[in-house]
Amino acid sequence: MCLAIPGKIVKINGNTALVDFDGIQQEVIVALVLNPEVGKYVIVHAGYAIEQMEEKDALEAIEQWKEIAADQSL
Repeated sequence: MCLAIPGKIVKINGNTALVDFDGIQQEVIVALVLNPEVGKYVIVHAGYAIEQMEEKDALEAIEQWKEIAADQSL
């Protein structure tokens, strides 16, 4: 099973971008995404942004990840 996490692009530098994952920032490769833009959300798997997504969908997915994490910490 593969997991991909949504994050928001904060800064772009060539084929890499700084992506914010709910307060945690990480450099990811954005070469697979067509026209990545600062402020847009991407799905990231294994250090690669693999797809751009709508903000509404990204925020819903982030909330679902938070719920999963909260359930795991019981």
